[in-house]
Amino acid sequence: MAERLTGARVLCVLTAVATSPAAAAQAGLPDPTRPPAASADEATPPAATRDGRLGHRLQSVLISPERKLAVIDGRTVLLGGRIDDATVVAITETGVTLRRGERTEVLPLNAGVQKKAIQP
Repeated sequence: MAERLTGARVLCVLTAVATSPAAAAQAGLPDPTRPPAASADEATPPAATRDGRLGHRLQSVLISPERKLAVIDGRTVLLGGRIDDATVVAITETGVTLRRGERTEVLPLNAGVQKKAIQP
């Protein structure tokens, strides 16, 4: 015969599951879909370029057969779209090219990442 779960029994089962070693191990795992934590350079304003304009920071790119878009300074911009006074003229897996009049600027995707060779 089936027993009915009372509120107290349900609470006991949920407490046991929540405090189990497996639940504790999973709690320490990072969420792979969560955006990266703000780094120290994100807290400071972007550096001024030689002509006094503020530089942009590329945060992400999305490339699919239907569209290309980039996240620049927290704003989503489509290929051909504008970010301030610049037009997005190219989006690749490694960066974005902006055009301001006759000048172009390339924003690398992982500007602060230094690649190192792995020693066997």
